Amino acid sequence: MKISFLIHNAYGIGGTITTTFNLAGALAERHDVEIVSALRHREHPTFTLDPRVRLRALVDLRKEADHPLHRRPATVFPPAEYRHHQYSELTDQRIGECLETLDADVVIGTRPGLNVHIARQAPRHVLRVGQEHLTLDHHSPRLRTALRRAYRHLDVITTVTEADAAAYRRKMWLPGVHVEALPNSVPDPVLPPADGNAKIVTAAGRLVRVKRYDLLIEAFAQVAAAFPDWQLRIYGKGEEQPRLRQLIEQLGLWNNVFLMGAATPMEAEWAKASIGAAASDFEPFGMTIVEAMRCGLPVVSTDCPYGPGEIIQDGFDGRLVPVGDRDALASALLELVGDDERRRRMGRAALENARRFAPGPVVAQAERILDEAVTARTTGRRPTTPQDHRPLGPLTGHGHAARDAAHATAVGVLRTLRKGRR
Repeated sequence: MKISFLIHNAYGIGGTITTTFNLAGALAERHDVEIVSALRHREHPTFTLDPRVRLRALVDLRKEADHPLHRRPATVFPPAEYRHHQYSELTDQRIGECLETLDADVVIGTRPGLNVHIARQAPRHVLRVGQEHLTLDHHSPRLRTALRRAYRHLDVITTVTEADAAAYRRKMWLPGVHVEALPNSVPDPVLPPADGNAKIVTAAGRLVRVKRYDLLIEAFAQVAAAFPDWQLRIYGKGEEQPRLRQLIEQLGLWNNVFLMGAATPMEAEWAKASIGAAASDFEPFGMTIVEAMRCGLPVVSTDCPYGPGEIIQDGFDGRLVPVGDRDALASALLELVGDDERRRRMGRAALENARRFAPGPVVAQAERILDEAVTARTTGRRPTTPQDHRPLGPLTGHGHAARDAAHATAVGVLRTLRKGRR
């Protein structure tokens, strides 16, 4: 199967880039995969891409930032989309040409504006998939209206949580479009898991207000008061850094809380810790939560919309606390800091339960979704609903056999589809 991903800028930093690289690399084990980056601003990507995945860019801002067409606003990319100011008549033209000549069986968009391009411009013989990496409710009413008009021409929409998939089915009228949750995947760790002995709590992500690192620091002040030999390490960079540094100084936490800067990859840093933490007001998925759990850390997180509650099993492999509740966050952290056996037990549970986000199970689900969508187009039979499939669970010995069977079926259906095109 030939699969093309269309992404905003593969050379930047962000969760969408991470999960796209992860999924593309996992699919490349069995398929011909490329990533098409609408924009490019540097020589090499920040993140490491599987060498089996091809990468190409459509507009190189190092050379074409002053192109006359790049000074004119985009008309295909929807004006209500957050990134519209970065798109132009030039990107409209290049993306349109790319889709018109696309030699792929499947094209997958990774943000609303690019999904609109795919819905409006991808050839009919190509399976058109739109990914939602935020949430439907996150978008403005104006953008939702534009998406409702365009998305009816997609074949599949995937969300990263069941809650958001339900919102799409409930609030968008998209007859004939299959909507299903497909969680982000995290590669299998290469380092031994954390043993729960280190007196370190770790958090990671962009230093922006919605992540509420200020709340986490204030909560950790209570931990440091009771256990002064424990540290909080925060990895990432962003606009909140000066304010967070000032808060650390105000609370006298310079020996306990550290802004570590960005680290890529994060696996070695997770493995040095004993507890993961997240304090967001809003989290479409919770990539860092999964990363921490895959390294054997129980995670204390706010139970914010939408992701953490679908990842963490409260009291078993982590803790969920109310959004914005500093004292509840501190209490949950203290519970794990002060109980070595509970912390280690929950870490082992986190390691086991996070296997459902490994590449194997996620790729198997992605292949099934694509296979059923292709079958639906060739036979008229609708894809099965998500209720017909069990939620992703830990990978078992039967996982690879099931994936092999799904792949064989998909290949057969695609061969039939190609013959029909000829």
